[in-house]
Parts: sequence; structure tokens; C-alpha cells
Amino acid sequence: MSARATEIHPLAYVAPAAVLGQGVRIGPFCTVGPDVVLGDGVTLHAHVNLDGHTTIGARSEVYSFASIGTAPQDLSYKGEPTTVSLGEDCVVRESVTVNRGTPKSGATIIGDRCFLMAYAHVAHDCRVGDNVIFANAATLGGHVKVGDYVFLGGLCAVHQFTRIGDFAMIGGLTGVKDDVIPYGMAFGANGVSGELIGLNVVGMKRRGLTRDDLRVVRACYETLFYGVGTFAERLADATAAYREHPAAGRLIAFIEAGEKRPVMMAAPKKTRVAGTGTTATDD
Repeated sequence: MSARATEIHPLAYVAPAAVLGQGVRIGPFCTVGPDVVLGDGVTLHAHVNLDGHTTIGARSEVYSFASIGTAPQDLSYKGEPTTVSLGEDCVVRESVTVNRGTPKSGATIIGDRCFLMAYAHVAHDCRVGDNVIFANAATLGGHVKVGDYVFLGGLCAVHQFTRIGDFAMIGGLTGVKDDVIPYGMAFGANGVSGELIGLNVVGMKRRGLTRDDLRVVRACYETLFYGVGTFAERLADATAAYREHPAAGRLIAFIEAGEKRPVMMAAPKKTRVAGTGTTATDD
């Protein structure tokens, strides 16, 4: 099968210096700036705006009114040549906004196979892993780091400089101001600050973790958040018991690598939201 031809609608504007791969399709009223690079097979639907030093990976698809690569919403930014990169096989739906970086890090980076639903926002200097799903209007503040296979619920808002670990799940309408551990489920109804309500067991199973893995991760979680002593003491206990386990050790490493934000704490067991916490039948 021959490769598809590149198609540029006559009502689109593509700067002569822009770099287009093979088989790119650009719909009407799109604007593609001079420092934009589009990989093979990229599709831009109508009214897409690509600005700045922006790279879109192969086979990614961007829908109407999305705007990628515009200047960061940061008062310290003075027009420096920072970048945005979107990975391969991503889907960016209507009215999504992704800002380029500031000189503090230089880049905003989104990995491969990510799905950004309508009105999602990725602020300057964010680092987003692979296979991340943003539900409608999920929002990241500046310098947020998101791991792989994370799900961000609709209308959630993540505070700047926060980290979200691999395989975590953020509930809709949840405010996130603390780091969310790998595998964690964070929930805070109606925009209040979230707290951990258990482990993302379904996501862990989908990623191939075994029953034994689930039991060990749960034991590590229970030690960290419901054990005896201060959090530092519980972390020491969990480190001694679970550091060498491939899955549970991910939690320990994430906490030890903490930066500006504290770790999100777990809800008291008696106040867990019905149907969302881990149970004896999860494994």
C-alpha cells in the first residue's frame, strides 16, 4: 500500500519554513508557524493553531480549535525560544491548549499515545509520560510531572510542581496539591484537595501485575499510610520490607525522589468513598 499524499487545504496557512513529514493532512483555517515540525501522517483538523518551536509526532491527530506551542502563561517569560513536543500516535481533541516551556526548563514534553480530551490544558514546563489520558478539562499547572499510564479525571486541577506517579488515577473534580504515589487513586469531591482512597487495582491488573504483586503493593501501601509511627518511620519500615520488590519498590523510589510537594496522604479508612477503596476481593 502506498503512503498517503500530503494534503494542505487552500484555506490553511503553513509557513514556508515549517517542516512537514510524508502524508500530513492540514484542514481549513489551520495556522502552522515557521518553527513547527510535523511527523509523518499527522492530521490537523480545521482551525488548529501550532505556534513556536513545536514538534508533533508521527500519526498524531489534532482536532479543531486546539492550540499548541503558544507562549507560557508566566509573567517571567520574555519571549525566549523554548519548545513543545507531542509524541507519536497522540489524539488531541477540541480546544485543548498546550503552552511551550519557560527558560527554567526550556520545554513542555508530552509522550507517545496520549489522549487529551476537549479543553484539557498542559501548562509550561510539564513532563507527561506515555499512554496518559486527560478527561475533559483536566488541567496541569506549570512544571507538573506525570508518569506513564496515568488517568486524569474531568475537571481535575493539578497544582504547579506536583508529581503524579505511574499508573495513578485522579478523580474528576479533584484538586491535587500534593504528590500522588504510583498506583494511587486520588479523590476530592467538588474540587477540594484530594486524598488517597486506595490503589488503582484495575489499572495495575491491566498493566500485567500479578496477584502476588498486588498483595505486596497493598502491604506496602498499608505500611506507609496506616502503619505505626510518624510518616518518616513508616517509610523506613516500608523501605526495609519492600524496596527490592519491582512493583512496591516503585512507591519507595517515588517518595524518596520528592521535590517541592509533600506526598498526598490517605483518607482515614472510615471515611473512604463507598466503592472506591481496595477490598479483599480486589486480588
